[in-house]
Amino acid sequence: MPVEHRDDRFEDRLGDALRNAGGAFDADRAALVAGGESRGRRIRMRRRTAVVSGAAAIALVGVGSALVAPWGGDGTGQRNVGVGDASATPSAVPSPTPTAAPSPVTRGQLLSVLKGLLPQGDFSDERSRGTDSQLGPYAYGVFDDGKGAAALSVSLDRIVPGSQQVRQATQCPDQAFVPYDDCGTSPLPGGALLRIVKGYEYADRRVDTKMWTADLVTAEGKHVTVTEWNSAAQKGAPISRPEPPLSSVQLKTLVTDPVWLRVLDAVPEADVVGTPPTSSAPEEAESDTIVTTLTGLLPQGVRVVGKSGPGTEYGYVVVDDGEGKSFVQINVQPNMQDLEKELFGEGSGAVTLPDGVKVIVREGPGDDKGRGLVMRTADAIWPDGLRVVVSAFNSASQITGPTRENPALTLDQLKAIATDSTWQQIQPVPH
Repeated sequence: MPVEHRDDRFEDRLGDALRNAGGAFDADRAALVAGGESRGRRIRMRRRTAVVSGAAAIALVGVGSALVAPWGGDGTGQRNVGVGDASATPSAVPSPTPTAAPSPVTRGQLLSVLKGLLPQGDFSDERSRGTDSQLGPYAYGVFDDGKGAAALSVSLDRIVPGSQQVRQATQCPDQAFVPYDDCGTSPLPGGALLRIVKGYEYADRRVDTKMWTADLVTAEGKHVTVTEWNSAAQKGAPISRPEPPLSSVQLKTLVTDPVWLRVLDAVPEADVVGTPPTSSAPEEAESDTIVTTLTGLLPQGVRVVGKSGPGTEYGYVVVDDGEGKSFVQINVQPNMQDLEKELFGEGSGAVTLPDGVKVIVREGPGDDKGRGLVMRTADAIWPDGLRVVVSAFNSASQITGPTRENPALTLDQLKAIATDSTWQQIQPVPH
């Protein structure tokens, strides 16, 4: 299967994930690209820059060094199976012999596996896909343990070890963009890496539907995700119980059961998504350098009260000038010449400065939810293709409401930051 097709599949899955995450990931109307996006899809990423905002971008921000984890289960070699339906057991998935290719796992078998691993309760509204589906294996249903109906799903895929997708699945998200009550990443005995996030279906918390997710990634790139809600549907259903049915311990037991690895053995190797890191990958500026530079260019009287973590190309600070917190984000990207005509050409409103830098400034709604968010942006590109996009909001983050009437920085101040020659001195590093 061609790489481009695999990337398209990843984009589809990413789009679903962003939509599930809720309102804060809907596209604003500003030009800011995802700082943490996989460089293997750089051309597509560049073209998206023209239409998506930082709010849609930062789901992928905040990733650090590569994390790979060999499979280790729960470290005991045992699995803790609930009472469940005695006829629906993990033995529904046969173990392959050393010389035989794994047999496909049907949608019915996958559902049987899931039901056999759940505690005692009713399971309804069943939906599933087998390993022969181009969308990947998946099982979903509404589980009721007598304390309220809850949607629950398991999805399986393969991702490239050491890739951006591994980091996205194993590191806690930045709470400036994704709200959660608790998140933990832990290596398990034997080397497995597990992340459990207790968060919410909607990033802006307009409805307090809880969404708890457990992700496990192996050294070979086998990825298992279990997601549960405290309502009978992901969206549009009333909250039916205080919390999702499975505790952190139960989530861990379910997501680390070895049966899922046997299922993934039947997924074609060609369906692996993600781009492996290579020494010839394009260069990117480190986020800590970007944030340090941005901080030095802020006007007097503006105090930094928060900032982003590790990553590349993207960074943010939360500032306060005495009138309330304001979120300021920035992307610094080299070699973006292929977008110059598209974004800074005739009719764009771009102004060319004496040093050849083209810059556009704009002000508009910070989202399309009618919350009163205001977003100001300066977008600049140098003759050598270096692009700097900086935006300021009248809120402390992109998932909360306004904290002040207007952003802390004016359009002129943002323009001065985006076009400052200091950005030319940042040395990118290969990834």
